Amino acid sequence: MATRVSYPVELKMKAIEMRLAEVPVKEVMEKLGIRNESQLKTWMRWYRKGEVHRLEQPVGKQYSYGKGPGHSTELEKVKAENRFLKQQLELPKKVQGIGTEVEAEVVIAWIESIREEVTISEACTWLGIARATYYRWKAAVEMKRPDPTVEKVIQLCTQHKFRYGYRKITALLRSEGPINHKRVQRIMQCEGLQCRVRIKKRKTTGQPAQPAEHLLKRKFHAEAPLQKLVTDITYLPFGNKMLYLSSILDLYNGEIVAYSIADKQDTCLVLDTLNQLPERSNMLLHSDQGSVYTSQNYQAVVKGKGIIMSMSRKGTPADNAPIESFHSTLKSETFYLEDLMSTTTAIVEQTVRNYITYYNSIRIQTKLNNQSPMDFRRLAT
Repeated sequence: MATRVSYPVELKMKAIEMRLAEVPVKEVMEKLGIRNESQLKTWMRWYRKGEVHRLEQPVGKQYSYGKGPGHSTELEKVKAENRFLKQQLELPKKVQGIGTEVEAEVVIAWIESIREEVTISEACTWLGIARATYYRWKAAVEMKRPDPTVEKVIQLCTQHKFRYGYRKITALLRSEGPINHKRVQRIMQCEGLQCRVRIKKRKTTGQPAQPAEHLLKRKFHAEAPLQKLVTDITYLPFGNKMLYLSSILDLYNGEIVAYSIADKQDTCLVLDTLNQLPERSNMLLHSDQGSVYTSQNYQAVVKGKGIIMSMSRKGTPADNAPIESFHSTLKSETFYLEDLMSTTTAIVEQTVRNYITYYNSIRIQTKLNNQSPMDFRRLAT
């Protein structure tokens, strides 16, 4: 372990004088026998800050900031008191408002101007305020000052006509100095400076309304025809353009009682399907919470027909499993089986119509005692 060296005050002052005379550091260290270059730099820092009293501190002891070892003689004590009284007399000339109410901005400006001469604690003592009060005032004043970064971000966004997002604005700012991209993003959000190019557009298919309750509750068995119905829309991406199939299935025998094909998935598609149902009260019609089913137009027509509306829970396709299963079966037994993955629009429509006719009148189902839906309905009635 290295031995710590204690240098006398006279040697320290001599080293400071030599450095002030621009004598090289190495030469000062050689002539005065100073081992560590950092020690010499510390003495010079204390001298420039007016902390000459710290040159007298013993090795290993640090005086409180702004306080020395105490006054060793009465002469030093008298000098310190005279200095304090002189500052007290000159203070009212520098800071207006002493004796009535001190203004925070003036106090902060004055203390900053004498930082090289006295410590903050001494300045606060002369003013008669607590050191914590000074720092509280300083923080409040700095918050009121305009942030140059905010002004620069506003300038850049305006200059580029809001074509840039926060990443490009950050890149421009970093050419002048380091800055965090999160701060730039936060400033742009608070000031409403986001990029205005390619704003996300959402297609509205109707006025939204409140979704209906889940009344079906996965009870897919019906006691009579047209008692419980389920409906949904599926994609038909097999022709020259995208087609959509809207169908309604009767849970009594699994029969497709209504369907429509169109090239737009809008309210007109589901209304056309709905209007194919016969007039009958107390029918339960279940669907998901798609925008076409929650639209005001659709719900008004459903209520006008005396139909009870039910909707699946959000993000739960299993609540509408029968119609989902039918659409899957339709595609599997036609387009996928016959490899009709790329054909004409007319063939797609004709394939769907032929399959629904086959499904209702010919295709037998095990749950229907190996009968087709239409045969099951006729024999039951």
